[in-house]
Amino acid sequence: MMDSYGRDISYLRVSITENCNLNCKYCMPDKKSAGCIEKTLSLNETYQIIKTFHKLGITKLRITGGEPLIRKGVIPFIEKVTKLEHLKDIAMTTNAVLLEEKAEALADAGLKRVNVSLDTLDAKKYHLITGGGDIQKVLRGIEAAKAKGLSPIKVNTVLIKGFNEDEIEAFAKWSDASGVEVRFIELMPIGEGINWSREKYISADQILENMPKLQRLEHTKGGTAVPYTLKGTQAKIGFITPMSCKFCNACNRMRLTSEGKLKGCLHSDIEIDLKTALRMHKPIEPIIMNAIRLKQQTHHLEEQCYTHKGMYQIGG
Repeated sequence: MMDSYGRDISYLRVSITENCNLNCKYCMPDKKSAGCIEKTLSLNETYQIIKTFHKLGITKLRITGGEPLIRKGVIPFIEKVTKLEHLKDIAMTTNAVLLEEKAEALADAGLKRVNVSLDTLDAKKYHLITGGGDIQKVLRGIEAAKAKGLSPIKVNTVLIKGFNEDEIEAFAKWSDASGVEVRFIELMPIGEGINWSREKYISADQILENMPKLQRLEHTKGGTAVPYTLKGTQAKIGFITPMSCKFCNACNRMRLTSEGKLKGCLHSDIEIDLKTALRMHKPIEPIIMNAIRLKQQTHHLEEQCYTHKGMYQIGG
């Protein structure tokens, strides 16, 4: 599927819940997650939308939330989705709190790999930033995922000034020792993050200026992360720069929220309702095609055009 700017739309990110079992300070600090059952798509409805996208040519799928592993029925849902032909990549983004107990079932259901959200390697700082989380559960979850072949495992780390910019080398050495890839993501002004980004934003360039031991590698086509390694190691490091060096011209994705809204851009308030048509038994394929045509050319964060929905409401 091509949008009006000639981008091949082949990637769908699907949120299956707004709820989460953590309360990260820049995302959901006040236990705001309370996804309404009436508003939330059933997993069968979500499957019907995925199936339509699949028919239209989507080849890459990511399951997100909130925290997707807390959604009841997630394992049989994934098993059903993975039976769709021609899906080349089926992955999940998780905080990994429940990954240790679910890794085997996820692998058996056909999930290919996981991305894990982890902003610090320090147990006390992790407890603070997540509103009470236990980092040991996350680390055990990552090991369980590795053991079950849910790889390559990528760890997403949001860069937060005054909190974790001093941990870059520690993450790199952990990558070298564990084999996971760590991707540092610039803090984005989304929802609660709008307030956080005013004081806690730090660019990838600032990190790189202070870390001469990081060595840039050849950038493979299609990825959003610019790859680096730590000299003298096999560390796999990436920097994702939606703020300082946006990559909208290569965007190939659409997003489906847990409430059945289709978004062409993470940073836009434009949403196309699929749930109403689906529940009225109307065809959704024309609506999807129109949404792809309406996908905007670029975000406008530099003009302070922000979306005030939280990331947990959009899908991480």
